[in-house]
Amino acid sequence: MLGFGRGYGLTLGDGTLAASTITLPYGERFAWVSMVLVLPEHRRKGYASQLLNAALADLGTANRAAILDATPAGRAVYAQEGFTDDWTFKRFSLQESKPIPTGRTDDVRAIEPRDWPAIEALDSQAFGADRMTVLTNLAERLPQAALVAERNGELAGFLLGREGREACQLGPLVARDAQSAHALLAAGLANAKPPLYLDLVDRESALGAWLGGLGLTFQRPFTRMVHGADHAPGDARLVFCPAGPELG
Repeated sequence: MLGFGRGYGLTLGDGTLAASTITLPYGERFAWVSMVLVLPEHRRKGYASQLLNAALADLGTANRAAILDATPAGRAVYAQEGFTDDWTFKRFSLQESKPIPTGRTDDVRAIEPRDWPAIEALDSQAFGADRMTVLTNLAERLPQAALVAERNGELAGFLLGREGREACQLGPLVARDAQSAHALLAAGLANAKPPLYLDLVDRESALGAWLGGLGLTFQRPFTRMVHGADHAPGDARLVFCPAGPELG
């Protein structure tokens, strides 16, 4: 993230780093605001707003919109700074290994080098910008979840993931249809070991019910919010699982 993003910090007089955030520029049109963090003992002092305003000022100078995924607590803060709601998703958690019925998986396979141009084209349509630096990095971090689905010899979707301190996370999942998304999720859940998280867009209630039947439990909601534009870029209809609030 620091490799292509910009970090902001608020340091107190005694040298304590009390708050920090990062902005990730995705092309020339927008940047992601992520990891707005404040030490517990320094919350409710306006530090998050100070950092956010500094970041928004820089993005405004660059004529970039700001996009972020907010928790319920953060949403109220961001709304005060002029962010507006776009769409929502929920985080699901799987803590224990369980049998995952995969169904048809003959059209799901591991990503190969020849797939990247088609992945780039589909993701740019879905996300609204080139983020190949992020996608290729994720493919290396959790290779067992780096999958594509094919339909009639063409790319129908892809899934990536990453390891984390507490759990692995599946996402992004970008697909042309719910059937391909279902197949990719089933294969990803079968390949990745719990504990794990995944974020599912709210419009996919059938997939959400299927995940609940597999033993995944709801953890918390998120709201995609926008500042400096009418709505988030890209085509949200192609997005089934974001990469996570940190990455978009």
